Amino acid sequence: MKAHTKETQATMTPQKALQFLKEGNQRFQNNLKANRNLLEQVNDTSEGQFPFATILSCIDSRVSAELVFDQGLGDIFSVRIAGNFINEDILGSMEFACKLAGTKLIVVLGHTSCGAIKGACDDAKLGNLTGMLSKIKPAVEDTKEPKEQNLRNSKNSEFVDAVAEKNVAMAIENIRKMSPILKEMEDNNEIDVVGAMYDINSGGVRFFE
Repeated sequence: MKAHTKETQATMTPQKALQFLKEGNQRFQNNLKANRNLLEQVNDTSEGQFPFATILSCIDSRVSAELVFDQGLGDIFSVRIAGNFINEDILGSMEFACKLAGTKLIVVLGHTSCGAIKGACDDAKLGNLTGMLSKIKPAVEDTKEPKEQNLRNSKNSEFVDAVAEKNVAMAIENIRKMSPILKEMEDNNEIDVVGAMYDINSGGVRFFE
């Protein structure tokens, strides 16, 4: 499989980009990697890059977007931060990726058993981590069930994963609310913005559609 070129990127649509990622994750789950020469892709991308998607994911060592979607060099922009939340710097990176570098799809990728989500659920406090986890707290507060306080913590895996899904949904809301550039591109069908959850037990990605 060759690296993407200006020509192949130009033929890409948001729907086609999403399909590429779905097919890549299916290969990953089946342990069937696409046939690609990474050193050849180094040469092919040395004078330019033409990725088709931008993926915001967690720093979790088990959730490498390039691996779980079976993508090569020059295929995707990968933005990573614990808890996959939105801030101005990440939005700026996304605006560059879509408006200037031509990607057609933004994916906000949460995952099961997320440590950052667990920390927010437990109201953990530690140095700079305290301020970072405060960005995830709105998702904890907006997850209504269960109401029993003793079940709203990191020991309840169902609650943790429900908060992770809510956090993805809120990140997408914030992209649209905080970036007029990306909102306009989405409204014009130049890009799509979608959420997804990665299951650390199966390797599967479930897209919110």
